[in-house]
Amino acid sequence: MTPEQLRSFCVSFNAAAEEFPFPRVPEVSAFKVCGKIFALTTLDARPLTVNLKCEPEAAMRLREDHAGLIVPGWHMNKRHWNTVTVDGDLPDQLVRELIEDSYDLVVAGLPRAERLRLDRP
Repeated sequence: MTPEQLRSFCVSFNAAAEEFPFPRVPEVSAFKVCGKIFALTTLDARPLTVNLKCEPEAAMRLREDHAGLIVPGWHMNKRHWNTVTVDGDLPDQLVRELIEDSYDLVVAGLPRAERLRLDRP
């Protein structure tokens, strides 16, 4: 997955937006839904990585199954976040599923009123 594909996929979700919330590191892209981060990356980094939210049990399993490519989230709560290397060694479909799962987890944690607004066309 290229940086452009990653950005495109992240902003394709309902109410998703790319922001640059860290003035000291302006190159860091935070993809948010209703103000909550679901993906965090530096799109010009090599290798390309993205921090994604994950269910704790699934996070552990993914780290075991994809050692070195999926690791505890860098600068994040390591129980709930993984850092995923997006350099072609992982199938793009898996990366897309992990991004979608992260988005879904963040949406599930939003207040009910926010979730209802997302469901409207």
